[in-house]
Amino acid sequence: MNLALPVLVPALPALGAAATFATGRRAPGFARPLAILPVAASAVLALVVALQLGTGQALVAATRLTPTGGPEISLAIQLDGYTSVITVLVGLVATCVQVYSTAYLKDDPRYPSYAALVSLFTAAMFVVVYSGDLIVLLVGWEVMGICSYFLIGHHWETADARSASLKAFLVTKLGDVPFVFGIFLLGADAGSFRISDVLAAAGDGRLGHPTLTALLLLAGVAGKSAQFPLHTWLPDAMAGPTPVSALIHAATMVAAGIYLVARLLPVFLLSGAALVVLAVMAAVTMIGSALCALAQDDLKRVLAYSTVGQLGYMAGALASGDREASVFHLVSHGAFKALLFLAAGVVIHAAHTNSISAMSRMPGLRRRVPDAYWTTGIALVALIGLPPFSGFFSKEAVLTAAEHAATGEAITNGVGPASAVPATAGWIVLVAAGLTALITAAYATRLWLVAFHTPAAVPPPAPAPTDAEPGAPYSPEVDEADPATAEPSAMRWPLWVLAVPTMGFGIAGVRSDWLPALLDGGSLRPSPVTAVIGTGLAVIGILIAYAAWRSGTARVAAARLAAARPLGPTAEGRVPGRAETPPPVEQPPADPGRTLLGPLFGPARHGFGVDRLYSALFVRPVGAAAKLVRFLDREVVETYVRGTGLGAQLLGRAVRLAQTGNAQTYLSALLAGVVLLAVWVAV
Repeated sequence: MNLALPVLVPALPALGAAATFATGRRAPGFARPLAILPVAASAVLALVVALQLGTGQALVAATRLTPTGGPEISLAIQLDGYTSVITVLVGLVATCVQVYSTAYLKDDPRYPSYAALVSLFTAAMFVVVYSGDLIVLLVGWEVMGICSYFLIGHHWETADARSASLKAFLVTKLGDVPFVFGIFLLGADAGSFRISDVLAAAGDGRLGHPTLTALLLLAGVAGKSAQFPLHTWLPDAMAGPTPVSALIHAATMVAAGIYLVARLLPVFLLSGAALVVLAVMAAVTMIGSALCALAQDDLKRVLAYSTVGQLGYMAGALASGDREASVFHLVSHGAFKALLFLAAGVVIHAAHTNSISAMSRMPGLRRRVPDAYWTTGIALVALIGLPPFSGFFSKEAVLTAAEHAATGEAITNGVGPASAVPATAGWIVLVAAGLTALITAAYATRLWLVAFHTPAAVPPPAPAPTDAEPGAPYSPEVDEADPATAEPSAMRWPLWVLAVPTMGFGIAGVRSDWLPALLDGGSLRPSPVTAVIGTGLAVIGILIAYAAWRSGTARVAAARLAAARPLGPTAEGRVPGRAETPPPVEQPPADPGRTLLGPLFGPARHGFGVDRLYSALFVRPVGAAAKLVRFLDREVVETYVRGTGLGAQLLGRAVRLAQTGNAQTYLSALLAGVVLLAVWVAV
C-alpha cells in the first residue's frame, strides 16, 4: 500500500480547515466547497485504504519524530480492521454533517469558522484512529477538545452556549490530566510510546503498574466519552448547533475514549480491578442516563443522555473483554445516532423549538417533516434494538459478551486469557444492560409518541406555543430558520444516506462474517438466550410506555372535555336558561415519563442532582478559596508592597528637603562633615 493514502486522510481536512480560516473572511463563497470537498475526499480515501488493507491484515510504519532522552516519539501509522471501520464511519458522518450544515447554517455570518473547525475536528479524529504512537494520539485527542470548545460555544452571544462550552472543556480536561500521566507511565514501563511496543510489553508482562496505568487512562476515557462521574458536560453541550451534536455524539469525540480502550485492551486485561471499575462505571452510566432520558423535555437532551447510555454499552463490552462487540456497537450507534440528531435538527427547524411537549401541541408536525419523521422512526427502532436493524445485532453482541464473561468464558478473541475478565464484571454489565434495554425502549417510544402522535383535542393558539415545560432543563440554540420555508434537500438527503447503514449494517456485517474477519475473527452472532431476553425486554419497554401514554392521553382528553362543557345558569348575574362556555383550556400533554418514573421524575429530569453535588463539593469551595486568595493578595500582600513604596516615597521627600540648591549650604555641610570625621579619628 502507498503510505501517501492514509497520510492524506487526516491531511486533507486539516488543509481544508487552514484554507477556510485563511479565506473565510475575504472570500466567504469558498467556505462551502472548502468544507465539503476535502472531507468527502478523505471519506473516499478512508474507504480505499480499508479495501486495500483487506481483512485480517495490519500495517505498521513509523519514523522517529524527535529524541527525548527517554522513550522516543515516533510519527507512526498503525492500520488494521479497527481503523478501517472507524475511519469509514468518521468520514461518512463528517461528510453528511458538512453538507447538512450548508443549509442549517446558511445565513450564519460565522459559518466559515464553523466549517473550518468541523474539518479540523474531523482531521483530529483521523489522527487519533490512525496514530501508532501515544503522544501523537494525544495531540489529536487534545485538538478535538479545543475544537469542541469552540463548536459548542459557536453561538457565544448566548449565556447557555458560553457556559456549556466552558463546562465541556473543563470537565474533559479534568479527565485528561490523569490520562496524560497514564500515557507517561505506559511509555516508561514499555520503554516506548509506540502502541505496538506497548502491546508487546503487555503481552510479555513487562508493565510494572498495570492497575495504576489502567485507572489513570480510564479517567481520560470517562471525560472524553462522557462516562460517570465525568458525564455532566455532554447534555449541556446541546446548546451548540445541532450538526455539531451529531458529529460529537456519533463518530468523533465521544468515540475516541472507547476506541482507545479497545486499542489498548491487552493492558486493561492485566488488571481485573480496572475491569471491575470499568464495569461499574458503565453500569451506573447506562442506567442513570436512561432514567434521565426518560424525564427530559428537550429533544436534544433526550438524545444526549441516550448517547451517554449507549457509550456505557460499549464500555460494558470492553469490561467484559470483547472489543469486537464494543466497536461493532460503536459503528452501529454512530450511524443511527447521527441520523437521530440530524433528523432532530429538521424537526427543530420546522417546530422552532426543542421542547417535546411544545411539539405535541403542533398539529400535523409529522406531515410537515415526512423525511425526518420516517428516518427518526428508523433510528429509534435501531436504538431500541429490534431486528433486523443494526442496533439489534450490536446490542445483542454486547449482551452476549457480558453473558460469557459472567459464566467465566469471556470472549477475548485471543487478545488475552478469558480468565483475566472477572465474572463479577460480566454480571454487573449483563444486569445493567438488560435493565437499560427496557428503559431505552420506554424513552424512545415516549419521544416518538409525544412529539409526533399526541392528539390535539384543543386547537392551539396561533402561533403554536413553543415554550418548554417550566423548570425543565432546556438547551436552546439560536433559531435561524424560517418555519414557513421547507427544509432544503441538503438537510434531507443526508438522513436517507445514514438510514442505509442504520437498517443494513448489522445484517451485512454478521450474516457474511466479513466484519468479524475484519476485526479479531470472533463471532458477532447473538446468543439465542440473550437475543430473546434482550428483545423481550425492549418489547416490554415499548408496551409499558405505550400504555402509560394511552392512559395519560385519555386523562388529558377527559380534562379538556370537562373544561369545555357549558356552565349551568345558576351563577348570579347570568340570564336564566342561557349557558355559557368558557374558552378552551390548554392542558399539558400526556407524558409517559412522568407516569413511569413517579417520584424519580423530578430528580431524573435534573440529572439526579449530580451538577448540584459537584457545585457544592468542588465549585463553591474552589470559588471560596479563590476569593480568599484574592483577599490575601489585595489586602495583605499588596499592603506590604504599597507600604514599601510609601516608605521609599517618604524617604525621598526627607532627602529632598536637604536639596536646597544653595552652594554655601552644601559647602558648610561638607566642612561640618570633615570636622566631625577629624574629631572622630582623633578621639
